[in-house]
Amino acid sequence: MKEKIKHYIKEIILFFIFITVVANLISFYKSTDLNKVTLRPIHVTLVDKQKYILPHAKPVLIHFWATWCPTCKLEASNIQTISKHYEVLTIAVKSGTDDEIKKYLNASGYDFKVFNDSSGFLASEFKISAYPTTFIYDKDKKFTFAEVGYTSTLGLWLRMWWASF
Repeated sequence: MKEKIKHYIKEIILFFIFITVVANLISFYKSTDLNKVTLRPIHVTLVDKQKYILPHAKPVLIHFWATWCPTCKLEASNIQTISKHYEVLTIAVKSGTDDEIKKYLNASGYDFKVFNDSSGFLASEFKISAYPTTFIYDKDKKFTFAEVGYTSTLGLWLRMWWASF
């Protein structure tokens, strides 16, 4: 009986390793077409009507998401956690009005910075084809990482830590 349990545990672990490798390969493939140039200055008005100017000399995470995206909903708490410790600007793409996005955020208890890309203009400028998509830039606004799909809090944390050097 113990041998069967060990066998099943081993199979489950191998399955999760396989899925992780496949997910990372898919993310890498999807990120090959993204716009990975140095980040230009950003001046936008957020859904809460605050003006946002990209800060100097700090790494930044730019996160494209949508209220209608199931993976984005799973990842939102990770973005919330990272936003408490690092500079994060999220961009809600084709997700309704500012009021609808604020209602969505309030219902979920999120307070990260959100710009409403209602027309999808910024998403097309960054060449986004899937959601969520996350970009990380270093303190000089040079592209460091891109991730398409779900990313864990630990993964985001490590990438932001790396971008800080």
